[in-house]
Amino acid sequence: MNPRVLVVEDDPQLLETLAALLAAEGYTVEPACDGQRGLHLGLTRSYDVLLLDRGLPALNGLDLLTRLRARGIVTPTLMLSALDNPADRVAGLDAGAEDYLSKPFDVGELLARLRALRRRHLETARVLPVPGGRVDLDLRQVQRDSVGPVRLSERECALLATLAARPRHVFSRSQLLGLVFDEAGSGVVVDTYVHYLRRKLGRKVIDTVRGRGYRLGSMR
Repeated sequence: MNPRVLVVEDDPQLLETLAALLAAEGYTVEPACDGQRGLHLGLTRSYDVLLLDRGLPALNGLDLLTRLRARGIVTPTLMLSALDNPADRVAGLDAGAEDYLSKPFDVGELLARLRALRRRHLETARVLPVPGGRVDLDLRQVQRDSVGPVRLSERECALLATLAARPRHVFSRSQLLGLVFDEAGSGVVVDTYVHYLRRKLGRKVIDTVRGRGYRLGSMR
């Protein structure tokens, strides 16, 4: 499956250029021309990486990223900006961006930074936010905000981590069967482990989307 990238840029020509460039590199590109549209897409769809311009209309790139992070969206993000002084770079990184690239930029450097960003994210994403706390994949436990940690079985942890890695994505039972359970058994085993997780962590940890499957519960 091609990596999915959300590109939020208010310059139509640059947006078109970036979309074509990334598509040629094998990305599935979702373009947005303002911050409000970018926020809507970021909250309702799942991506492997975000490419955000800082100076956006309606909602600037810093506020957009801050809102996404507050809702538990941990997708690695490269921020673009015409502002190139240290204070501006610090502001972008403090808002939650993993990398910051000034305009004008070299195309080869942009693509290399995106590749490096995705590699680092895959290597380091061992603690993921879930409703009410964080799941630690190495310790196989959920550290909750209000009480002590909850231990998980290997498959419980794998199921929760799969949902947490793409928090807005709805997974069908057949998808989860293949991703978590190596296609052993039927979709009933998915329902069983969803029940186990809800029993340990509360019903709101996983949402049922009628007729489609499951997704991570709301972070609110």
